[in-house]
This record gives sequence, C-alpha cells and structure tokens, in this order.
Amino acid sequence: MESKKKPTPKYTAEFRERGVRLYREHRSDYTSDNAAYRAIASKLGCSHETLRAWCIQVARDAGERAGSTTEEKARIKELERENRELRTANEILKKASAYFAQAELDRPFRK
Repeated sequence: MESKKKPTPKYTAEFRERGVRLYREHRSDYTSDNAAYRAIASKLGCSHETLRAWCIQVARDAGERAGSTTEEKARIKELERENRELRTANEILKKASAYFAQAELDRPFRK
C-alpha cells in the first residue's frame, strides 16, 4: 500500500510576498529567526517551514544568499524535461533501427 502525501496548498505570489515582507519587517521583534518564522506563519495560516523556505528563496533571488535562484531552478527543470524527451526519442530510434536492420537481414538475397 502506498503512503499518500498530504496535498500541499498553493499560495498566491502576493501571499508569499506578504509573508516575506512581514518576516523582514518584524524579525527584530523576536529573539531568533525560528521564533519569528513560527509567530508570523501562525498568523498567516501556513507552516513555519513554508515561510522559512520562501524567505530563503527570496534571499537567493536577491543575491543575498548562496544557492539556485528561482530562474535557475526553472531552467534546470526545463532542461531535465527536455533531456527525458530526448532519451525517449533516442530509445524509439534505436528500436526502429534494430527492427529495420533485422527486416533487411531477413529479406532474401537478390543479384
């Protein structure tokens, strides 16, 4: 039996921006990053890990933190999809080539 993952809610870009803005504006009101994430996330109705991930990604996109930007992640995802498609096409071409080569060998020889 497969374990079913709980579906993750989709948040709008505006909601994510608001969460990050609230964190940045009110971080100094809390003793730690974690305390700020927990308090602000509970007010927004999302998990503190979700808010933390948003804040980290915004910092990466702004060049304030090391790691892949949103743009780079999208490009990598697109390249991986393209790579999968090309592998599938190559597999089909290999099978077709083998099929036609075998058909050629099975044909009677003519002079």
